[in-house]
Amino acid sequence: MGQDGEAVRLSAADIGAELGRRATLVQFSSAFCQPCRATRRVLAEVAAMVDGVVHVEVDAEAHLELVRALGVSATPTTLVLDAAGRVVRRAAGQPRRADVIAALGAAV
Repeated sequence: MGQDGEAVRLSAADIGAELGRRATLVQFSSAFCQPCRATRRVLAEVAAMVDGVVHVEVDAEAHLELVRALGVSATPTTLVLDAAGRVVRRAAGQPRRADVIAALGAAV
């Protein structure tokens, strides 16, 4: 959460890619992270299935300031952003497709 109970909000400039029209799946990864590869596949599949949803992968090592600001302590970490870029869900570890789809329900 942000200050005064505000939700954390990310912009296209923060993540290095345009936000989805309805939601954005932001994945923090690192080079030698095995579960990151499987997570990439799951998130890309879900983004392809749901209109207006995009998947953005962020190299945690190249974006340490953002990682620290968001309190990301492990890869993969996935953030679900709504259309305005507000973080509505977050999870560490390799997600299941059903869980990602359910989490999108909070964003769209």
